[in-house]
Amino acid sequence: MSTTSLIALGIGLILAIGMVVTIGALSLLSGTIEFFFGRPKISILKSKYGKNGVAFGFRFNSEKESAKYDQFKIRLFNPFGSPTQMSIYRDFDHQVSSFSKDFDFGEEMKKLTSAKGFNDALVELSVLSSKDGIVHQQTMKAFKFLAQLRNGKITEDEFNTKHKVVKSKPLYTIPGKNFVSPPLPKSGKVLKIATNPEFAGEFAASGGAVAEEKPNFSVKKVWIEPGCIVCDACEAIFPEVFEVTADSCIIRPDFPTDDGLKVEEAAEACPVEVIKFEQA
Repeated sequence: MSTTSLIALGIGLILAIGMVVTIGALSLLSGTIEFFFGRPKISILKSKYGKNGVAFGFRFNSEKESAKYDQFKIRLFNPFGSPTQMSIYRDFDHQVSSFSKDFDFGEEMKKLTSAKGFNDALVELSVLSSKDGIVHQQTMKAFKFLAQLRNGKITEDEFNTKHKVVKSKPLYTIPGKNFVSPPLPKSGKVLKIATNPEFAGEFAASGGAVAEEKPNFSVKKVWIEPGCIVCDACEAIFPEVFEVTADSCIIRPDFPTDDGLKVEEAAEACPVEVIKFEQA
């Protein structure tokens, strides 16, 4: 092997080692940032219940962790005092994004903070998801815990306002209307309606005029019988009433009841005739 080839091989090896080291360093840095700044965090807040109250805020990434948190627990580890261990907790409604709570622990809190040897003990704060079996804990010296309780700066409401997760509302798209019915999805059939020129002759009265318009009516009840093939025909005609899902069709709650003609049109368009309705 020539000297030039050896030099090129050496340079390539050095570059490869440098790339591996760089990737490893970036991965380590990313993990370090996630560890310190991306981990769920419990913060002590200002309680409205005074010395017997504990307010806390809990921040976590709800997109990475879809747990439903429903319990807050305070545990005292006091090996050189009395009592040596103590635990108090409160349950609350499921929370699926960053939140805060303010609890009045009453005599339980008074007993915990007045434990003999309290200042030398440890306090463990836990936020739990009883359904998912997930626990996030934070441990600190008991005297630091007490200092944070006394020096809380923001309240439960202020924390919730600051860290509130705003979820976008679902967007429902209503199909555009057309006076000529397009072919039905899946079946490819075309609806026979008076506005479709293809079937004008079938709806014509004497003299070639369109038959007299049928008076509208209200419906009392609309339902779907078993056998829906999710062809989307009914939703395309009256999306305010019908919603086609992956495996069936459902009637929307609080649907408009004053347009029976359109409900009837959807029922007649159903290839398997499972749409039923009752006039008011």
